[in-house]
Amino acid sequence: MKRKIINIDEKKCTGCGLCVPGCHEEAIKIIDGKARLVNDVFCDGLGACLGECPEGALTIEEREADPFDEKRVQENITRKKRGHSQLLHGEATPQNLNVMSQAGSCPGSAHAAFERKAQAVPGKTQAGEQSSELTHWPIQLHLVNPAADFFRGKDVVLAADCVAFSVGNFHERFLKGKSLAIACPKLDEGQDEYIEKIHRMVDEAKINTLTVVMMQVPCCRGLMQIAQAGLQKATRKVPLKAIVISIQGDVLSEEWV
Repeated sequence: MKRKIINIDEKKCTGCGLCVPGCHEEAIKIIDGKARLVNDVFCDGLGACLGECPEGALTIEEREADPFDEKRVQENITRKKRGHSQLLHGEATPQNLNVMSQAGSCPGSAHAAFERKAQAVPGKTQAGEQSSELTHWPIQLHLVNPAADFFRGKDVVLAADCVAFSVGNFHERFLKGKSLAIACPKLDEGQDEYIEKIHRMVDEAKINTLTVVMMQVPCCRGLMQIAQAGLQKATRKVPLKAIVISIQGDVLSEEWV
């Protein structure tokens, strides 16, 4: 049948992998350093991945292709999730390691959720070091899937890139029990995509609250503007908190807005 389907220009593609998490059907993966369409039946032709490509290598074309098969898509996703779960629980067999390789992503952008074990001393490892409170990967806002399970019904922290380097106890104070996304409102491109992802976190993942943690420098206020724009597009309403951090790591203000 003739239908709309994704087209990938290999000459433009750099293999960065940003398009992979943007495809909810997991129709794209990185093979030999280039993004490839895994199978026509996995692509619904809607083009949700288009905005993720910084090189403009993705377009929608109309051509002969097998029909989109939602059932096979779900079976494929379920199989991969099972492989991820086995790996997270230490069951690293050749079969589930192959599932990871078949996930089709740049290794740095492959989605994963972590299970945090209770510490004998809260917030400390056995060696006495501060423990990580991070529950998932990736965390950069361009790379995350806003409808991912690790955002569903969660309190979400949207932090400026510099915050965790300024606040010594960032994990214990701001991240514990929450899901994280990071972004830089001054240097990051494609901020319209950020707004759309906040919108989807609210309406699709149905996040519980959103806390924006930003630096006191003026340009960092743009992160709050991104969050507010995303919330305005959403049909649901969620509480929004603004926290401002000084360049020396002190909390200057913390309030619901």
